[in-house]
Amino acid sequence: MRRRRACPPVLASEFAGFRFPPEVIVLAVRWYLRFALSYRDVEELLAERGLDVDHVTIYRWVQRFTPLLAEAARPCRHRPGERWFVDETYVKVSSLWTYLYRAVDQHGQVIDVLASTRRDQAARRFFVRALTHGRRPAEVTTDTAPVYPRILDELLPEACHVDAARENNRIEANRGRLKARLRPMRGLKRLRSVQTVSAGHALVQNIRRGHYELAVNTNPQLRLAAALTELTAAV
Repeated sequence: MRRRRACPPVLASEFAGFRFPPEVIVLAVRWYLRFALSYRDVEELLAERGLDVDHVTIYRWVQRFTPLLAEAARPCRHRPGERWFVDETYVKVSSLWTYLYRAVDQHGQVIDVLASTRRDQAARRFFVRALTHGRRPAEVTTDTAPVYPRILDELLPEACHVDAARENNRIEANRGRLKARLRPMRGLKRLRSVQTVSAGHALVQNIRRGHYELAVNTNPQLRLAAALTELTAAV
């Protein structure tokens, strides 16, 4: 008797079991990451469209699906450029100042984001993470913080290190957009929320600027919505 070949298992969508369809969930996540809105603002916008969603539910959607969308987009991402601009800023979480490290390349692509309560350890961990994105930079520009020369000598001895503060204007201007996104998030309680929203903001910014092979033939104003629609099918 001929034996039937077993079919490969069908992986369930991460959206399975949710009350609302993926389109509504991703719409709420996109609005929150793209614009300087609070969770209650997104709740109100959805209510105007006849969708009754509590702001706590929207928070849970952002925390759950932002990393999944970023991971689904990873294979479509362009390689970082050879010139990196790195700095750290500060965000208050549960009344404690938290370090937020970011790097962008010369094309404006955000390479990586890392939130941490420990400065020196976080700086090293940040560079280790950033180097997994596919290219070792030939030049790294930082501010004059003393932690950078030691870490760069260890991890990127071949790279030219520029530590003049005035040379880092590129990332400082870029950082202002992230600060605008974080400003409505008053009373931050969890480090995870800062990390998730900062990484999600970077994903949205990179897609809008064409740093992913997603929605490449779409009107730039509609690129983000089209790209997240593509990613939704892969989550």
